[in-house]
Amino acid sequence: MSEKNKALINQIIRFGLVGISNTIVSYVIYAVAFALTDNYFLANVLSWLLSVLHAYIWQNVFVFKEDKNAQKRVWWKVLLKTYAAYAFTGLLLNNLLLWLWVDVIDISRFCTGIANGLTEIGIVLTDRELSGYLGPVLNMFVTIPVNFVMNKFWAYRQKE
Repeated sequence: MSEKNKALINQIIRFGLVGISNTIVSYVIYAVAFALTDNYFLANVLSWLLSVLHAYIWQNVFVFKEDKNAQKRVWWKVLLKTYAAYAFTGLLLNNLLLWLWVDVIDISRFCTGIANGLTEIGIVLTDRELSGYLGPVLNMFVTIPVNFVMNKFWAYRQKE
């Protein structure tokens, strides 16, 4: 395997680690804000704003390190692009895909066996409810790679 491929795989792994930590940070912020305000919308907006900032910081120092031989990045432009990338994948694309899985493709048709298995262990969900829970999991197979590409080649890109 070439050094370039090894570096890319390393970068993808680091992106994944930042993503895992970002998910935890986002949920903790959401839970604390919701406990303090009893307003799920405000808690969700606050957790999104702060978790994208968290992602920006860690991606900047851990994933997409600045190349000292290339043109210097303008931090606020990278930050705005990071917010735009996460808004596209986390808000727009995520909701579009959920609609596709749940309403257009109707993945609930394929959930009966899983729903029955869950019922046997005491978790009772309709096929439709289960499709609503599975949709975001399916989304990750699309949104995470798209987010990586947008960040690598757009938000954190440096000109030679």
